[in-house]
Amino acid sequence: MKTDSLPVAEEFYSVQGEGYNTGKAAYFVRIGGCEIACSWCDAKDTWDASQYPLIKTDEIISRIDKIGAQAVVVTGGEPASYNLEYLTSEMRKRGVETFLETSGSEKISGYWDWICISPKKQFPPIENQLIMADEIKIIIFEDDDFNWAKSFEKRVKKTCKLYLQPEWSKYSEIIPQIVEFVKQNPQWEISLQSHKFMKIP
Repeated sequence: MKTDSLPVAEEFYSVQGEGYNTGKAAYFVRIGGCEIACSWCDAKDTWDASQYPLIKTDEIISRIDKIGAQAVVVTGGEPASYNLEYLTSEMRKRGVETFLETSGSEKISGYWDWICISPKKQFPPIENQLIMADEIKIIIFEDDDFNWAKSFEKRVKKTCKLYLQPEWSKYSEIIPQIVEFVKQNPQWEISLQSHKFMKIP
């Protein structure tokens, strides 16, 4: 089914700064609308989808074509709130890799080369969506988040990458604990918001 338009908060060409695909050039499509409303969210302005004009999906595709991007990251907000089959099928036709960033709290649509699920306590992921995750990324904001992370280890496929990422405002405070946790639980790795260190979008 073709989704003609999406409420796009922003589009830009940059470098993936987090998780498994860190360092890869990608075109970012940030879609508006999110009910989760994490207190530490660094994209709070995306929560209300009505603030953003509906952009024709074909216009988004045209801009990706013009730049010649080889990868597209669809993020939010909560992008799984929308049908993304048309956008991703067009990317697949062009040989462009598709990466999804989602909380996993809604049914995932589309064709994806990489799915990152970043679960949130207030809206936990749908259980049968977890098996689709190529990467689980837990944001560490407080001590109990380590237990939250451990709860996902046996709920994902064996090849799923496991990442802990310090919440940006608590980076200095929380990173020593994350380092110690990973040393004791080497199945986990550390993801940093490297784009913020590099001061790029």
